[in-house]
Amino acid sequence: MKVRIHVSLKPGVLDPQGRAVHHALEGLGFAGVEDVRVGRLIELDLADGTSEESIDAMCRQLLANMVIEDYRIEMLEGAGAA
Repeated sequence: MKVRIHVSLKPGVLDPQGRAVHHALEGLGFAGVEDVRVGRLIELDLADGTSEESIDAMCRQLLANMVIEDYRIEMLEGAGAA
C-alpha cells in the first residue's frame, strides 16, 4: 500500500525557504507570484492493512513537527497510482 504525506507549515508560521524562492523567482523576472510556501512530500510503501491510526501516529511522532506544521495523508489506490 502506498501513502503520501504532505507536510506544510501552519498558517502564520514564517517560511524563510519560501521567501527565498519568492525572491529568486522575482529576480528571474517572473511577475505575479504573490507568496510562496515550501513544504515536503513523504512517500511510504506500507504493508497492506496498515491502519490509518498507525499512519497518523507516524506523522504525529516523527514525520511532522506538530508545533509548526500540518500534514495531510493521501492513500494511493493500486500500484499504478504512483
